[in-house]
Amino acid sequence: MAPINETPSPIGIATHKIVAKRGAAFTIMVAGESGLGKTTFINTLFSTTIKNYADHKRRHQKQIDRTVEIEITKAELEEKFFKVRLTVIDTPGFGDYVNNRDSWQPIIEFLDDQHESYMLQEQQPRRTDKIDMRVHACLYFIRPTGHTLKPLDIEVMKRLSSRVNLIPIIAKADTLSPADLARYKQRVTPLTPPFFLFLFFFGH
Repeated sequence: MAPINETPSPIGIATHKIVAKRGAAFTIMVAGESGLGKTTFINTLFSTTIKNYADHKRRHQKQIDRTVEIEITKAELEEKFFKVRLTVIDTPGFGDYVNNRDSWQPIIEFLDDQHESYMLQEQQPRRTDKIDMRVHACLYFIRPTGHTLKPLDIEVMKRLSSRVNLIPIIAKADTLSPADLARYKQRVTPLTPPFFLFLFFFGH
């Protein structure tokens, strides 16, 4: 038998050097009704102020107008000489009304538009200056009320999970006792879409 050549390929090393030099781009979306700690979570996750807290008057006006917006925040982070070009996409106004029918539509349209835009750019002769706003992951915040998920949460997560890596987050988990938290997780997990990454509990 001929000996197996275990000499490592230089391709991985070259790729690592390119990534280390250019840095990386990461786009994350946060969705869920107001008051669940989305801004606190993002700022805590990256250990810096990425997003400012929402103005209560502006939030109240959105609820009156019944609008769901797409709000984009960009930041450049650096740690140990490695740069990350971070884009945070918020969805203020989502889930804040008594009747939330089709309130997910602006979010779904945004995700679909980014995939379509990227595909169109890939078909062009010159592709060096592509603008890639495809979302790498969506953090979906859930209010822990009752003993199960709301129909809105189930419907939206089904639609999101077919378009983006979905991470459901049970917000304000610190308001539940360990026993209640375990029971809630046991009830909720079977209702979440089969393609989500993992179920995360967040208290603030």
